Amino acid sequence: MSTAKKLALIVLVLTTTLAFARKRDPLTDAEADQLRQVALEPQKRLKLYIKFTEARLDSIDQARSDPKQAQGRGPAIHNLLEDFTALIDEINDNLDQYEGRGLDKDQTKDFHKGVKEVITAEQRFRARLRTLRHDIDTDPQTKTESRDYMFVLQDAEDALKTSLEIAQEYAKQKDEGKSAGKQK
Repeated sequence: MSTAKKLALIVLVLTTTLAFARKRDPLTDAEADQLRQVALEPQKRLKLYIKFTEARLDSIDQARSDPKQAQGRGPAIHNLLEDFTALIDEINDNLDQYEGRGLDKDQTKDFHKGVKEVITAEQRFRARLRTLRHDIDTDPQTKTESRDYMFVLQDAEDALKTSLEIAQEYAKQKDEGKSAGKQK
């Protein structure tokens, strides 16, 4: 391999590594600590993820309503939507993790309570994203700012749709399991 090709390969690897290293963690240190404390408690863990996700939507609402935050509002909403999407992905990962794990009876009961809470919360999240989407269509200022976050808004909506479908499927499986148990 020529020196130029080796150099190009090294630059490519370093660029890729730096791009991944810059990815922000959507959780604060305090939030991560809270999650560690309930690592083995599915319902509490899911509740925390719901709370943190809701906080990102609250921050978006606050940024949109505060005239002092008008400067840089679009990029700020972009980052909050990225965090929102990452947290929705974490909810999915936790649903998959707990569903596939051999939980004891109490943990299984807690997990299914958590699934119901996820479904309820994600329906609220969906309504809030729809409101943002509506405002883009009807408010000229929001439409202008949305250039900074339109693609991540679509990603957030897609991730939320998938997460809601996963949670509903787990709830359906549980309900079908109850029905099968009663028929025996």
